[in-house]
This record gives sequence, structure tokens and C-alpha cells, in this order.
Amino acid sequence: MNHQEKPPEENVTELMAFILLGFADMPHLQWFLFGLFLTIYIIILMSNGTIFLITKMDPALQSPMYFFLANFSFLEICYVSATLPRMLMNLGTQRRIISLVACATQMCFVLMFGGTECLLLAVMAYDRYVAICNPLNYPLVMKHRVCIQLVTGSWTIGIPVMIGQTYQIFSLPFCRSNQINHFYCDIPPILKLACGDTFVNEMLVYIVSVLFVMVPFLLILGSYSKVISIILKLPSATGQAKAFSTCSSHLMVVVLFFGSAIITYLRPNTRDSEGTDKVLSLFYTILTPMFNPMIYSLRNKDVIIALRKFLCK
Repeated sequence: MNHQEKPPEENVTELMAFILLGFADMPHLQWFLFGLFLTIYIIILMSNGTIFLITKMDPALQSPMYFFLANFSFLEICYVSATLPRMLMNLGTQRRIISLVACATQMCFVLMFGGTECLLLAVMAYDRYVAICNPLNYPLVMKHRVCIQLVTGSWTIGIPVMIGQTYQIFSLPFCRSNQINHFYCDIPPILKLACGDTFVNEMLVYIVSVLFVMVPFLLILGSYSKVISIILKLPSATGQAKAFSTCSSHLMVVVLFFGSAIITYLRPNTRDSEGTDKVLSLFYTILTPMFNPMIYSLRNKDVIIALRKFLCK
């Protein structure tokens, strides 16, 4: 990390807007990318919306696992809506300017939804841990009131932290270029435009990333290591296959989301990493929300049956 001395006051200019470069380095592919990401956005809205509806409407999908899945699908719609509409507008109009306030607002919502996703994935892993490792007490432990408290906590715990994180970053003076080499306002490219020493801000980013990304990830790994050890002790192959099918889909989502997020926020920042950041961001902000409904529905017989009933109505 390069920490520079604060420049003289006359060199600091108050930026009122940024330019989101996005995919400006591919001018001949702008309309293709617009069509591609519009299709992806529609797929995300329809697939996650369908999962949300069937888990609310079908009497067979009223267990805690599907309650968490409904919240997760709704969260994915919110998460992708914080980035994709702006990116589609930039691709369609070629007006890449975003105001300082709009940029800060977008960053704040992306961080809040991202933090909520990390916590909710940990809650879903805990649910599977209790269901498989302590099945007799599962109805007592995962009562509806407890499920509501866990979901409410996942949605609200990160709000003050992410608002504070965003305020800290946008309180910095910006004296360099106003061009953000990204398709949305994310922390690493914004910090690269800041003047002076950003060491404190970068340390806060690492601390928040450890708390909201690494800690849930390690809790998930701990839960599933225990789950897998229990599954391997099951006497019947049928029981093992059923238990693995309910957990493997969740593990796929965890690896996709956490893998790309950890590399983005916990590795050292370099000037050469901008292109990599964009690619990794596509994974955890766009591709993961698109694949989640497919992963959960195609690997879950109850969801497939409910989906068929829903489509036949």
C-alpha cells in the first residue's frame, strides 16, 4: 500500500462528481454488454422472485430452511439492484457521471447488502448444523421467533457499521483523477483517488472485512466440518445422500460468494489489481445472485415440486 503525505491545500480540489469507467475500454461491445447484463438482471429478478413467492405460498416449504431461503432470495434482488440499474444506464446512455452523494449512497447500500449476505449465509449454515447434528432438538432450537430474530439481526447489525465506513471514506479529500475504474462505487477504487495518508481507512476496511466476511466464513466452515463428520457416520447411503444434497447447494453458494469477496477486500491493494477487482466484483455482485436460484432449486426436490405446482397454476 502506498501512503502519501497530504498534499498542499491548494492542490486539493473538492470533487462533486465521479466518472464510472465501467467497460469503457471495450467501446465496440457497449450494446452487447447492455443486452447481456439486462438479460442477467431480468433472470435474477424473475428467478429470485419466484423462489421468494413459492417459499411463501407453498405449505410444504414452511420450515426454517425455506424461511431463510426466502429472505436470501429477497436480499439478492436488493443486492443486485444496488449496482446493475446504474451500470445499465451508463452502458445505454454512455453518460458515466455519478454525483458524490449518489456514489456514497450506492457504496453504502452495496456494503449493507453484502454484509447482510455474509451474516445470512452463516445463519443458514447454523440452521443446517442444528438440523443434521441435533435433529431431535431442531424444532425447539429453530422456533419461528428465533428465526425472525436471526434474520432481523442479519439485516440490521451491519447498518451502522457500513454507514460509518462510507462516511469515513467520503470524508477524505480527493485530489487526483475523478475517474473510477469500476462499474460501481466500491471501496478499493475510491480509496485510490483519495489524497494523503489512507492507512487508517484501509485498516478499518480490513477490520470490517474480517468481522463481516472472514468470521462468518470461518463459522460456516466450522459448521460444515461438523456436519460432514456427522453425515459420514450415518448408517445408510440414502441418508448420507439426502443430507449431502441439502448442504452441498449451500456450500456452492458460500464458495462462490466468499471466495471472490475475500480476495477483493483482504488482499493488498495495487495499481495493477483494478482489472482483477472488476472481474471478482462481477462474481459476488451479479453472477452469484444469478446462479443461486438455479443451485438451490435444481438440487432440492421440494423446491422443484413446489415450482412445478406454481407454474401449473
